Amino acid sequence: MKSAGAAPLLDRKLLEKLERLTIHWQRSFAGLVGGHNTSHFSGPGQEFLDHRNFHHGDDLRAINWRAYLRLEKLFLKMFQVEPRVPVRLLIDTSVSMSAGSDEKFLYARRLAAALCYVGLVRLDSIAIQPFSDQLGERLLCGGGRHRFPPVMDYLAELTAKGRTRFFDVVRQFMSRYPQRGLVIVISDFLDEEGCEKPLQYLADFGHELLLIQVYADEDRSPPWVGELELIDAESEQHLKLQFDEEARKLFTSEFDLFSDSLLKLALRNSGRFLSVPTSMSFEEVVFGALVRARGVI
Repeated sequence: MKSAGAAPLLDRKLLEKLERLTIHWQRSFAGLVGGHNTSHFSGPGQEFLDHRNFHHGDDLRAINWRAYLRLEKLFLKMFQVEPRVPVRLLIDTSVSMSAGSDEKFLYARRLAAALCYVGLVRLDSIAIQPFSDQLGERLLCGGGRHRFPPVMDYLAELTAKGRTRFFDVVRQFMSRYPQRGLVIVISDFLDEEGCEKPLQYLADFGHELLLIQVYADEDRSPPWVGELELIDAESEQHLKLQFDEEARKLFTSEFDLFSDSLLKLALRNSGRFLSVPTSMSFEEVVFGALVRARGVI
């Protein structure tokens, strides 16, 4: 549970910056608005749902001038065109996400919160779906920024437990979500049975993939030396080994090969991939790396 004095996952200053972004999908889905999110506009005959702050480049015709006369601030009226491309955000809640410290799991939840807020401001419909060895209890959200506080509470109360089993999770996912859409996966992708084939099944089924790999620096380059006894956080298996600089280089090389395999999987299916170390500034990831990867625009 979230403690009474716990800091929110995202502060208000960051939320204001996030309002400039839009979750991006590259494909068009049969019967749905697709392409480059062209449905976020105003016009006659469309249902009004919310306001957001005006930014340079927005359509002047959508400004709420009555609100400006009262408050001397520019607000943009937001409307929604149906149907929308469904966004499913899968967040890894397995034990490996909190191994060593809670830093990686916290980072993943902050990313999920940021993407969800961007989607809500742009009136996307989002399903937040935690998973480990199976799908957890999801949260459905949509309809504007005022629906965001329950999302923050939901993500803050998630705990890391269970083993990662992508095969079982993907099987359940395709049964629960038959409609094709954008699938965002936030995970370390550490599954001893492998994650590439299950992710390929998602793409083959027709979903667009945005894969975000979150890792701690020690996941890529362990700082230890000498004789070590390692314990797998999920399987609790023990492994004794002699760790030196040569072993560290080999370990890092294998990690990079694994990340590269995820990148190739995403690209060959017209998806996107982003690898995020927790040592990187959160704002640099969201407003830099994620934008460059075309996860948001």
